[in-house]
Amino acid sequence: MYTPDVSQPTVSLTPEQVAFYHENGYLSIPNIMPLDEVAWMRDVYDRLFAEQAGRAVGDQFDLAGTDEEGQAAVLPQILGPAKYAPELRDSKLWVNAAHIVHQLLGQDALFGDGHMIFKPARTGAETPWHQDEAYWDPTLDYTSLSVWVPLQEATVENGCMWFVPGSHHLEVLPHQSIGGDVRIHALEVLGADIGSAVACPLPAGGATFHGSRTLHATGPNRSDVPRRAYILSGGLPAVPRPDDRRFQWNEAKQTAREARAKASRGSSD
Repeated sequence: MYTPDVSQPTVSLTPEQVAFYHENGYLSIPNIMPLDEVAWMRDVYDRLFAEQAGRAVGDQFDLAGTDEEGQAAVLPQILGPAKYAPELRDSKLWVNAAHIVHQLLGQDALFGDGHMIFKPARTGAETPWHQDEAYWDPTLDYTSLSVWVPLQEATVENGCMWFVPGSHHLEVLPHQSIGGDVRIHALEVLGADIGSAVACPLPAGGATFHGSRTLHATGPNRSDVPRRAYILSGGLPAVPRPDDRRFQWNEAKQTAREARAKASRGSSD
C-alpha cells in the first residue's frame, strides 16, 4: 500500500515561474508528485468512476452530454472526489499543490479539493474553450486558480490543456451551454480570440496552474488510452461585487445533474 511522507513539500516554484504565472495567467511544471503516488492515485480514480461516486446527489455526471440514465457519458466528471476517497488528502500531491498555491497567491490563500474529469479512450469529448469563473456565483469577485494534474501522460492527441496567454486580464466573457443546449452542464465561450493558444503536454504527475478567468480548453481523446485528470483548487476568500453582474447562461440551465442534487436535498424549488 502506498504511504507518502506528507510532512514537507518537495516541489517549489522559482521566482521566474511565479512571475510567468502572473504575466500569462497559466504555468506548466513537469512534476508535482512521485510516480508511485501517480499509480496509487490512478487506482483510486478508476474506482471512483467505476462506482459513479456521488451520482445520486449530483456530484457525478456527464459534463459534455445530457447525462441521461443508461446513456454512455462522453465526459464523465466527479465533484469533490475527496468526499468519497478521503485518502486523497493524505498525498504528496496535496502537500505540494497547497505549497505552490501559497507561492502564487500568498499565505492567506485557501486550498482544497476540486473535481475529476475522465476522457474515455477514443470517445472522450473535448472540453470547449471557457473561463472557470463563468460557472461561479456572479455576485462575487475571485482571486483563485486551478491545479490540473494528469494521472498518465497528457498529449495533444489525448486531451492536454491549452491556454490563451494573458487572457486572465479579461472580464468574464459571454458563455453558453455547449451548442446552446441547456440540458448540458459544460459551458463554451462565445466570440473569444484563441489565435495565440498554447498547448501544454505533460508527463504523468505533472501539473498546470491557471487563473479563474484564463481561457482554456482540452481537445477530445483520440488515443487508445483513457485520459485521467484530477483538478484541485486554491484561492483567496471571494469578496462581494458592487454591481449586479449576472450569468444568464447558468440561470438558463436545466440539467439532470441539478435535478438529482435538488432531489437529494429534498428541495422543491
